[in-house]
Amino acid sequence: MRNTLTIAGRELQAYFVQPVAYVVMTVFLLLGGWFFFALLRRFELVLEMYAALRSTSGMESLNLNQAVIEPLLHNLAVVLVILVPAITMRTFAEEKRTGTYELLLTSPIRIGELVAGKFLAAALFVLLMVLLAGIFPLILVIFGNPEVPVMVSGYLGLAFVALCFVSVGLFTSSLTSNQIIAAISCFGALLLLYVISWPAEAGEVEFAGLLRYLSLPEHFSQMARGVISTQDIVYFLSLIAIALFLTQRSAESVRWR
Repeated sequence: MRNTLTIAGRELQAYFVQPVAYVVMTVFLLLGGWFFFALLRRFELVLEMYAALRSTSGMESLNLNQAVIEPLLHNLAVVLVILVPAITMRTFAEEKRTGTYELLLTSPIRIGELVAGKFLAAALFVLLMVLLAGIFPLILVIFGNPEVPVMVSGYLGLAFVALCFVSVGLFTSSLTSNQIIAAISCFGALLLLYVISWPAEAGEVEFAGLLRYLSLPEHFSQMARGVISTQDIVYFLSLIAIALFLTQRSAESVRWR
């Protein structure tokens, strides 16, 4: 455990030494702020339209969570698809490029501790980004009347999505010594998780149920609506565990080359 925390501390410090971390965090929050105020403005316009029409039923049907928070969370998840590869691309690839990877493998550190430490550091970084994005629902709580439990469920789902992306990013980074290849491979894998259910949505296809289950948005959408299901949590945890297991196997394979 001590080795894991030591590696995590070193990796987390390395994130903030380089400007990439600050650029990624700034872009994430700026885009999140743009989406939030654009959605809030659209909600305000719809509210004004119903008020002008004196449609009380329409005004009562409006919901801050459905009109603002839910689409905001989906937009933030898409932004993470683009930004997480930039965060995780250096985790193993940089070690291999500089030659420090072999030193780590010959040191008294187990591969599992190495993978866990790097995952913990990257996970803390992306969770910090998700936490800072919590300022948007906080604004609604102060000035509006949203459903707080639904927002908590949605942000919990976004945190699970971020952790899944990090674990996939670690795996792709462990496969190569080139950071660009690692980032592009991670982006492709994450994009596949998003579009894998499209054939099932287009019509009746074989294994439609399996494709929908493998689709990450299918599970995230439920939590964004405020529904916390055991099936969705098991999906996220399984995806993280499988990706980290493959990362460990990939790291161990270097010793046999």
